[in-house]
Amino acid sequence: MLPELSDDERQRYDRQIGPGVLSEDGQRRLKGSTALVTRVGGLGGPAALSLVAAGVGKVVIAHGGDLESPDLNRQVLGSEVGLGKLRAPQFADGLRAISRFVFVEVIDHEPDDDEADELAARVDIILSCPADFEHRLRLSRAAHQAGIPFIDAAQWGMAGSLLVSDGRTTPCLACAYPEPPPFEPRFPVVGAIAATMGNLAALEAVKILSGTGRPMWGRMLVIDGFRGETRQITLRRRPACPVCGDQPPATGEKISTSSPSTSVLGV
Repeated sequence: MLPELSDDERQRYDRQIGPGVLSEDGQRRLKGSTALVTRVGGLGGPAALSLVAAGVGKVVIAHGGDLESPDLNRQVLGSEVGLGKLRAPQFADGLRAISRFVFVEVIDHEPDDDEADELAARVDIILSCPADFEHRLRLSRAAHQAGIPFIDAAQWGMAGSLLVSDGRTTPCLACAYPEPPPFEPRFPVVGAIAATMGNLAALEAVKILSGTGRPMWGRMLVIDGFRGETRQITLRRRPACPVCGDQPPATGEKISTSSPSTSVLGV
C-alpha cells in the first residue's frame, strides 16, 4: 500500500506532480521510500537536499569529521557558524529545516562493512558520494548483496561522473574499476561540478524511486566541465568481478568495450 499524501503535501509538491514530471502515485512512492546518502559533502549534500525537497519519505545521511573552512567551497549544507563542529548533525538540521514531511536520520561516521550491509537491508537505494574508493566499493558491494539500486557520484577539478546500477543485473562499480585508482586526499574541486553531479544523482534516484522516466541503468555519465563536454559509457560486466561476476548479462543488454578514464573519475 502506498502512503497517502496530505493536503499540505499536495500543495508542497504541486509543481512536480503532473504531465512530464511525477504522477501522484509516483509522489506517493517517494513518500514511502528510504534513501541512504553517504557522504553528504560536496556531492552528497546537494543530493540529500534535492531528495528531501522532492519528498523522499526518509533520508539517511552518513558523514564523519568536523567542518573545515576549505569544505565551504562546495559543501552546501554547511556554513561558517558550523566550522570546527561535527558535520553530520548540523547537515541533518539543515535538511530538516527544508521539509517537515521528511524524516532525516543521521549517522556521524562512514559505515564499515557490517553497518553498510545493515543499512542496505533497510533502505531502497544507496547514493554513494565518498571521495575514496574503499568506501565507494563497500557501498556498491552492499547494494548488490541487498539487490537494491546503487548510484555512484564522483568529482575531480571541473570533471565528474555518475554511475547507475540496479544492484542485480547491471554492471557494478567494481566492474568499472577492476583496479581502484590512487586516492588523492586533497584533490582539487570546484563546487559547481560537485553540486551538478550530486543533483544528477538525486534526479536518477527520484526517477527510480517514483517509477518515472528511464534511469541510466548500466551506464556511466562523464562530464568534463573544463571543456564543456559530456559522454556516456555503457559499462561492461566483468565475468571475474568479485561482486557481480557470477551473473550472466541481462537479455538484450549492450556491452561496451569502453572503460572510464581514471584521470576524470579517480576521486
